[in-house]
Amino acid sequence: MSQIAVIRIKGRVGLDRDINETLDRLRMRKKYSCVILKGTKEEMGMIEKLRDFVAYGEIKDEVYKELVKQRGKKTSEGKLKPFFRLHPPRGGIESKKHFGVGKGVLGNHGEKINELILRML
Repeated sequence: MSQIAVIRIKGRVGLDRDINETLDRLRMRKKYSCVILKGTKEEMGMIEKLRDFVAYGEIKDEVYKELVKQRGKKTSEGKLKPFFRLHPPRGGIESKKHFGVGKGVLGNHGEKINELILRML
């Protein structure tokens, strides 16, 4: 089973309590935070619920290694933290640059999520 990268794009203001709780359970408390999930049935249900607030897709192994190398922080026990803090993407976000023109970055990206992650490192 492949790994799924989920990046939070929208902030907290004006969100439904149910959506906020789901984001908290995935440890995505701030904008531009990223988590890597295994893609179980339960996790995919949570992602589907958040598709209007996050960008997600399958992450490649080399992009994952680069993400851990540049953004991976360790806890006091020496384990890797379960989330990554990213920069806003270089070149901006499509949905914010051209309102109503493109699809933007929200929702399922498939393989294109790797390009977005590399722009945010």
